[in-house]
Amino acid sequence: MALQVLRAQERSPAPWKNGGGVTTEVAARPEGAGTDDFHWRVSLADVGRSGPFSVFEGVDRIITVVDGHGMALTVDGTLHVVAAPYEPFAFSGDSDTQCELLDGPIVDFNVMVRRAEATAQVRIVRDRVAVRPDAGTSVLAVVLEGSAALGQDSVRLDRLDAALFTEGDAGTLDVDGRLALITLTTAEPGSD
Repeated sequence: MALQVLRAQERSPAPWKNGGGVTTEVAARPEGAGTDDFHWRVSLADVGRSGPFSVFEGVDRIITVVDGHGMALTVDGTLHVVAAPYEPFAFSGDSDTQCELLDGPIVDFNVMVRRAEATAQVRIVRDRVAVRPDAGTSVLAVVLEGSAALGQDSVRLDRLDAALFTEGDAGTLDVDGRLALITLTTAEPGSD
């Protein structure tokens, strides 16, 4: 599959699974999968008020504050303050998770993987990075702040634009700001 550039302005917002907010999907696999049948899903969420997070059975989540003053998450009774922007926080989607906004609405960046199907790692990058996915791996690069130039053709990625690299793709991103680099590895058949 050829490298895909995914533009922010081409996305459509949708209600959260629990109806408590709005999410905008950046990419998911398999393509066209809903919230009940994705292997992995990357999205942005507008969180306008405190309240419960949706429960996603069998899903691991990594959340990163992009805009706003952050939130206090109570995950299965344990408090975690997620206030610093661009610092990923991992937790189980199975957990009872309550969100208390610290000082007004936020936007968060959300990576979800169905643990039987995939794993994810999120790294925040501020300079040049070369991308070449291994077999069974996809790499999604999302500009969270500023912009990035992609490859020799210098395709410009603006804020919240993304590039999806799959096996066989390779490229270099020159980052002017902050970029989330998400490595998504498909589980081997028969692995736990």
